[in-house]
Amino acid sequence: MRRKHEHPDLADVQLTDVTAALSDPIRVGLMRVLSDGVERGWSALQVPVGKSTQSHHLSVLRAAGLIRTREEGTRCYVVARSAEMEQRFPALLGSVLAAAGRDDVGADVSIKETATRSG
Repeated sequence: MRRKHEHPDLADVQLTDVTAALSDPIRVGLMRVLSDGVERGWSALQVPVGKSTQSHHLSVLRAAGLIRTREEGTRCYVVARSAEMEQRFPALLGSVLAAAGRDDVGADVSIKETATRSG
């Protein structure tokens, strides 16, 4: 049986939780690709680590309130909580992601190219 993922109420999230979660280049890279607000399946994320390590990184981001995950059958989906983060910590995430972009932090994380489905 799969357990339901807990998503913290952002009022309970501390600044140190967020900054600790963003202290790893892989997690910064994940936030860079998820910052467009599009919900994606975990399998769409191209991360230079094994699946269990990727799952750990996503778990850390979820526990810090940075992302929301959802299960649908055997698939898991993830989306950034950027707007909620902006309300809780104005300009923090945007500043971190802008600096990461300038310094190329997390650039090895991307979205897998997929073939377009014909309707």
